[in-house]
Amino acid sequence: MHGDSILNLILQAGPIVKFVLLILLLFSVFSWAIIFYKFKFLSKVEKESDEFQRAFRISKDWDSLYQSTKKLTLSPLPNLFRSIYSLGSSAESLKEVNGEEVKRTLRRVEAVEAARLEKYLTFLATTGSTTPFIGLFGTVWGIMNSFRGIGRIGSASLAVVAPGIAEALIATAAGLVAAIPAVIAYNYYLSRTRGNIIAMEDFSQELIDHFMRKYGEKKTGPLRD
Repeated sequence: MHGDSILNLILQAGPIVKFVLLILLLFSVFSWAIIFYKFKFLSKVEKESDEFQRAFRISKDWDSLYQSTKKLTLSPLPNLFRSIYSLGSSAESLKEVNGEEVKRTLRRVEAVEAARLEKYLTFLATTGSTTPFIGLFGTVWGIMNSFRGIGRIGSASLAVVAPGIAEALIATAAGLVAAIPAVIAYNYYLSRTRGNIIAMEDFSQELIDHFMRKYGEKKTGPLRD
């Protein structure tokens, strides 16, 4: 390729191919930002969940547990607990809370927390599924321009064809570079997110059972479906 670097190929590409490369660059930058953010976020969520579960299992006083876990804001588990605790003015007043209200509150908070845990995953999925096609569009457009150039010159030698094809294929390569990390990260974070959601649902049932034992099944009513 006459010593041309990748940068030179990009600079020599047509405006449409350059625009495609810019779009792919933006997708890649946002994807990597989400990848680093989700890693930090999920690590903190899992750390807080472990910390809260230990505190919950050894605690005999919900008032003190509420005060001691206020700092845990990322994990869904303390948020579930606080949603039930806030139904009364204190742990003692929870005796008057209706069981159906407890169940509705937990289901509502579960939905909110699941959406929060899954946040930004759709962008990674979109990046992984669309950027190869965006890159392919840039390649097809670049090859079309190369053939038009061949028609004007009237020669189809390798020296004429190769530079244009190389410039066009840069778009496909860029699409794959953007897509591959996004797909890997999406599958990895989806697995971790599902694990956290399952842990949240298990704790929700555990919280219901604990509530029934602590405040009396007769007053709260049956809480299971």
